[in-house]
Amino acid sequence: MIDIHCHVDFEQFNNDREEIIKRAKKKLSAIINSGTSIEGNERALNLSKQNPNFIYPTFGFHPVSSGQISDKDLNLSIDQMKNHMDEILAIGEVGMDYFYVKDKSERAKQAETFKKFIELANEYKKPLLIHARDCERKAFNIVKEYDDIPSVIFHCYSGSLKTAKKLIDEGYYTSISTMICYSKHHQDLFKEIPIENILTETDSPYLAPNREDRNEPSNVLYVASKLAEIKEESVDNIDKVTEKNAKNVFKI
Repeated sequence: MIDIHCHVDFEQFNNDREEIIKRAKKKLSAIINSGTSIEGNERALNLSKQNPNFIYPTFGFHPVSSGQISDKDLNLSIDQMKNHMDEILAIGEVGMDYFYVKDKSERAKQAETFKKFIELANEYKKPLLIHARDCERKAFNIVKEYDDIPSVIFHCYSGSLKTAKKLIDEGYYTSISTMICYSKHHQDLFKEIPIENILTETDSPYLAPNREDRNEPSNVLYVASKLAEIKEESVDNIDKVTEKNAKNVFKI
């Protein structure tokens, strides 16, 4: 199995990061650690160098922060991505978040910033890892205008089935987190989404199967198990197909 989206670089893991990674290595074939800031991108890259062929980095800028990003930080972030394009698997996480961001001018800035990162993915032909919350359709309408992005992934997809079908029609991927363990919306949604369009993630340290706990990458096993249950398939088959999807998308 592969956890295609987590944040092992976050401070929540500062006391036991090596143990968390060891546990993940026993169950998973790879972890994709997504940067969410200029500093976080550096941490993600360092972690990948310390764990070659197991932890892979993506560089992003979190949408909740992107609504207030300065021109200086945006340029720094873009330059950072360009300078490490050969070392990262994807651009992301980037996107828009209407759940936390209510201010109209900040939402407009989010969209403007999102487009800059999309243009970069399109120019360099890199997969795009999208965070879209309460604005999935808007994010889709923006990204679908670009033709040279090899793969588009809506991470932790929580939108409607109607929008999911539009994503699938474009050949995009939806990623399901450990939320599927307790969220009926996600269970109903991913029962209908073809397994060929599904990737698995934890979004660690968030969204643990037991909601009060800290999440970790090895818990992606719970995602596969719940998917197998709702789709009435074997865990082995879910594991095989979603891992193949991830390897095809991220070229690992």
